[in-house]
Amino acid sequence: MADEAPPLTNPLRPPRRRLRAVEIMDTTLRDGEQTEGLSMMPEEKLLIARALLTKVKVDRIEVASAKVSEGEREAVRGIVAWAAREGLEDRVEVLGFVDGRVSVEWVRSVGGKVINLLTKGSKRHCRGQLGRTPEQHLADIEATVAQGMSRGAIFNVYLEDWSGGMLDEPAYVDRMIAALDKLPFRRIMLCDTLGLLNPAQVTDFVGRYTEAYPDRQFDFHGHNDYGLGTANALAATRAGARGLHVTVNGIGERAGNVALDEVVVTLRDHGRFRTGVNERALKEISRLVEVFSGKRIAENKPITGENVFTQTAGIHADGDLKGNLYESRLKPSRFGQSRHYAMGKLMGKASLELNLERLHIRLNPDQKRQLMERVIQLSDQKKTVTTADLPFIIADVLQSPEHRVFEVKDYSVVCHRGLPPTATVLVRCRDHEFQATATGDGGYDAFMKALRSLERQMGLKVPRLLDYEVHIPPGGKTDALVETTIKWEGGIKTRAVHGDQLAAAIEATAHALNLIALRQAERANGPRRRAAAAAAAST
Repeated sequence: MADEAPPLTNPLRPPRRRLRAVEIMDTTLRDGEQTEGLSMMPEEKLLIARALLTKVKVDRIEVASAKVSEGEREAVRGIVAWAAREGLEDRVEVLGFVDGRVSVEWVRSVGGKVINLLTKGSKRHCRGQLGRTPEQHLADIEATVAQGMSRGAIFNVYLEDWSGGMLDEPAYVDRMIAALDKLPFRRIMLCDTLGLLNPAQVTDFVGRYTEAYPDRQFDFHGHNDYGLGTANALAATRAGARGLHVTVNGIGERAGNVALDEVVVTLRDHGRFRTGVNERALKEISRLVEVFSGKRIAENKPITGENVFTQTAGIHADGDLKGNLYESRLKPSRFGQSRHYAMGKLMGKASLELNLERLHIRLNPDQKRQLMERVIQLSDQKKTVTTADLPFIIADVLQSPEHRVFEVKDYSVVCHRGLPPTATVLVRCRDHEFQATATGDGGYDAFMKALRSLERQMGLKVPRLLDYEVHIPPGGKTDALVETTIKWEGGIKTRAVHGDQLAAAIEATAHALNLIALRQAERANGPRRRAAAAAAAST
């Protein structure tokens, strides 16, 4: 009898073992701010620091470089003062330089306690940038540490361009680490400063030192120049690194640093490592940094991108409808999000069904067919269709005004040179018309304030605006169509296209209010329908 085949195993599911803890140090406010064109105010840095430590729950944050500017001094002072009140001062770190007492004095003058000392991890940098021999550099390091210790500072040490050193002259790195191991550094931090390495090299190089110094904590500081940042971080951890350095949204110089969200999730799912990070806070911190940095993240960015939990192909929606067949460990609920099904020419009946179900709209089969034909037609014309657009398309295609509960019937926005803009609006809500006038900081702001003044009369709350994007096709034509996309609280995202930017924004606003009105109507009518159905069943 032939030997039985061994049971199949899933290569993506590592064998169960005790999870090893990995420290996460976020350097968004220091290394991340090296992104070209990025500069954050002290108040913004404080908000991000607080969120990282108390909501996201990273282990440590690096908030600045010493000696940069007065604004940086103010930012660090504010963050350290807050952290001290919360008992978190040991988790706030500042980059310092091998300059005797200068960096030490700067950090201590703002209340900083932990200094990450920047030393040279390659002989080329040591000689070419500092003009020092390895012996002289080590003597300078010892002198700086002595100055800091006398002022009560705590030190970690960076080996800048460590990866370059390993590739060019590993004997230099061996010598440096042997000397640094004798100094009172809490962590030795290995930097792939230019993102040079691949995962196999990271495994080899990091493992070389974690095996030689098993009691020493090594951190890995990666960059993403080859797009290998997350893979390298996982390789470093598997090779024994106990800490990883990341930034929110992967911001940083050139191609950026290793992204916080991607590393945390990859460690858990593919490495079976444990971090203290709260996954449900990843989207919120991503959004906060996106707003303050002005650097938008790609819609398809893993974990926190706008579209990463959106299925487009109809076959995927069909599989999910029949049994969540296209769901993986990356469940949107894990990150406090929900799955969406895109509207367009690739959609199928299941996509339409799921979107109608989300809106609590009931149509017969013929109406669904007409609606799907219209959505596909719009998609062929390169027009974007969202779930929020469905009630308007239904109203137009099926001539069913009950699906268009709210409408902006007319408006006037007047701008003056020396006076605030004024807006007058006339709206229809549930077959009643309302009118209001308001002033604001801009034309759209005046329109929104007029609309908000009608909330009580309409019985409809105007949602809070979260983000506002305007897209104008290239070519410099003043008559080009403008696409305005607005994100609202409650997970609503609406778009509109018009020759006038303000008109497009107002149309997108109408879409949002109409969707909210439909939801209200469903909440009010749902119990009555269920009661009626129960009564019919009992008879």
